[in-house]
Amino acid sequence: MEQQLHPFAKFIAILARGKTKTRSFTLQESEEAMGMVLRGEALPEQIGAFLMLMRLKEENGEEIAGFTKAARSVMAQPKTIPQVDIDWSTYAGKRRQLPYFILSAILLAQNGFKVFMHGTSGHTPGRIYTQEVLEFFGFPIANNLEQAAEQIKQTNFTYVPLEVLSPKLRELIEMRPILGLRSPVHSFARMLNPFNAPTMMVGIFHRGFMEIHTDAAILLKQKKMAVFRGEGGEAERRPNKPTKTHYNVGESEVEQEVWPTITNEPFQAADEKMNIADLIDIWQGKTENEYSVASIVGTLAIALKTMGKAKDIASAQKMANEFWQARNKNYLPIGLK
Repeated sequence: MEQQLHPFAKFIAILARGKTKTRSFTLQESEEAMGMVLRGEALPEQIGAFLMLMRLKEENGEEIAGFTKAARSVMAQPKTIPQVDIDWSTYAGKRRQLPYFILSAILLAQNGFKVFMHGTSGHTPGRIYTQEVLEFFGFPIANNLEQAAEQIKQTNFTYVPLEVLSPKLRELIEMRPILGLRSPVHSFARMLNPFNAPTMMVGIFHRGFMEIHTDAAILLKQKKMAVFRGEGGEAERRPNKPTKTHYNVGESEVEQEVWPTITNEPFQAADEKMNIADLIDIWQGKTENEYSVASIVGTLAIALKTMGKAKDIASAQKMANEFWQARNKNYLPIGLK
């Protein structure tokens, strides 16, 4: 008696029919396939094959949008979703430079903007992840979305680990050491935006993903988003290199612009110490470091312009520098008097 095909098998077949018959998923197929994975309706063997076949083919904007829609549909939500100004994803981790972008996000919160930060940690050895840094600073990590909503209301800032948003997505990301390669989860997790912030900050490592993410944002009707090739794959401007940035504007249009270099040194050596405490010294003004301050202020400028708070690069840079100069130096670590 012939066995009946598993319902998920059709998605494997689409990806594995050979060079001439393999094709990309439609938006609807992408959403259905990832929905089955996240609801536990696909077998482990199917999930491994699916992720690696997608990696071989390389995902497009339509697929990223479909995967994101599926993930959003299974995520828990708090009873009341708070107003959030900016969604800041952080999934890469840093290995050459400290995560200066975290100080950029804290500056936004200190100036009244509500920041929702989400990410994961530990999937790639030898990197410093955002959660580790925030815990060192004294920031409480949200254990659920109700807690995150309350933190947003009280402090303008929250960080939510991926396992809180979706334990299954965290499980899939943890497969990287097993499979040996990143999977589409690393791409579409950046687009989750669970509190529906009007602005998103997305950092990528590979240049081709700029178009993929902007295409996905249009399909997801994201109002504003900046995506750029940031330091280490995070949404962090490299001040010693021009930064080409794509923006989504008004849910349908895409604009491009290049942010110029800020520092005079064309090459920045890797930080061999990667000491998190140095971030506090920089914030408190105890350490003078041209590269780090330029990175903090430059990243903040991109966020401000993306949110529509500055009309051009020059005014965004000026505003960001004013935020930095006026910062409360006793804010880090939390509780310092």
